[in-house]
This record gives sequence, C-alpha cells and structure tokens, in this order.
Amino acid sequence: MASNFITTTPDGVRLRYWQDGPTSGPNVVFLPGWVQTAAQFKKQVEHFKTHYRVTTYDHRGHGDSDKPSFGYRVARLAADLECLLVQLDLRDVTLVGHSMGSSVIWAHWDLFAHDRLRKLVFVDQAPALTADPAWSPEQVAEAGAVFSAAQRFDVAAALRGPQWKEAWTGLSKGFFSPDVDPKDFEWALEQQMKAPPEVAAALMLDHAAQDWRDVIPRINVPTLVVGAKGSMVAVQGMEWITKQIPGARLEIFEKEEGGSHFMFWENPEKFNRILEEFLKA
Repeated sequence: MASNFITTTPDGVRLRYWQDGPTSGPNVVFLPGWVQTAAQFKKQVEHFKTHYRVTTYDHRGHGDSDKPSFGYRVARLAADLECLLVQLDLRDVTLVGHSMGSSVIWAHWDLFAHDRLRKLVFVDQAPALTADPAWSPEQVAEAGAVFSAAQRFDVAAALRGPQWKEAWTGLSKGFFSPDVDPKDFEWALEQQMKAPPEVAAALMLDHAAQDWRDVIPRINVPTLVVGAKGSMVAVQGMEWITKQIPGARLEIFEKEEGGSHFMFWENPEKFNRILEEFLKA
C-alpha cells in the first residue's frame, strides 16, 4: 500500500493518506471518526482494493498526520477533505464516513461544490449529538442525541484531566460490543490515542455541538445509511436521516451480529457486502 503526504492550504498541515487498488477503478474514500485512524478501515481496504481505487487518510491531529495546535473544528476537517479531493484530483467519488467522518461529509456538502461526489455513505452518526433541553423524548431520539449540554463539556474536561486515559478508555468501550476480542479493543485504543488528549477534547466539543438537520435534506446524490442496534447512537437517528434524502437506503445491524458503533470492524463480511451492493447499484 502506497503512502504519501499532502499539504493542506492555507495552513500547511500535512495529512497522511494511503491509496490502493487499480488507478482506473471507481474512487472510494473512507473517512474515520473522532480520534479514529485510517488503519481501522483495513478490513474494507483489503476487500475493495481488487476493483476499486481506495483512499484512506488520517484527519489532522489523528494517526500519522501532523498534530498542530489549531484547526480542530469539523468545518476545518471538511476543508482538509476538499484539499485531498482536489490535490489528488479524485472524481466520481463515493465518500464513506464513519461517525464524525459523516459529520465531515455533511460540513463539506454545506461548504463546497459537489461536482466530485457520486455517492455518500453515512455510518452510525447522529444528526445532532447534543440534545436541546426543550426537545421532547421523540425529538431527542430522532436527532440521535447522546449528550446533554453539560455532559458535552464534562467529557471534554475529563479528556483534559489527570485521569484522561481512564476517561478515554471508558468512552471507547462503548464503541464496541461487550464480547469484542480484547486484542482488537486494545489495538483500536492504541490507534485512537495517537491523537493527543487536547486534540480529542477540543474536537469533541466542536463535533458534539453541531446540528446537521438543515444540511441533510439538501443531499441529492445516492446515499446509504448504516446504523446498529448495539450502538450508543439511536437507530431512530439513522431512520430520520434516511427519510430526509430521496431514495436513500437504510441498513441496520442487529446486536447479535456485531451491531456496535464499529459494525464494519466486528462484522466486516456483512458491512462489505452491503457497501459493495450499494457501490454497484
């Protein structure tokens, strides 16, 4: 697998990216979630590289990319994505965003032209992570909200505190099924902790503050939405997203089939099959 650096503009941060598969193949770009890395898509890269041009990359502050002291906002990550697409001249692209990666796609849709994009895939990301105190329980469920306003700041404070490793580990355990292989979890945690705690905290504050419900209904390209009954993100949020986008397809993983926030890791066979069917459609 080839690896390279690109330089973002205008702030000069180097993003590490990897490409595999035939250069003539359809372009698929995988976007990791909050504190996740490109390496966590390795089960997808191995599957799709035969027929597709697969690009993965680490967000700024994550994995093997530069870790500046600035730019930890979803909008800035969307600008980084635009830089990647333009500098690599990727066209007719399917973007696959996991968790916060979906939010980066929504921000990109809101801010930039769509001419390079062919299809979109949103994997287990709520339209709005933080609940408005005035919302009804039904509205909270539809938004997929998992935090109150106070909890959002509490999480960031814990990640900045002296017990940050314990706080981070506890949060991460909720991403996986209870019976996930301990070695898999430890490897995932090691990948996550390539991001400094301050980066994790700053980005969580911004990411969890966003409400994408005015952006999602404006999407007009073929879309796949994937959720999981064993995830902390309510399935109702995935259902709401699907209803807003004409012709969107919804796939929900059951708890018993690795249906966690990381269903693409725990059940790659089903995830890859669903994604491949969507890509070929």
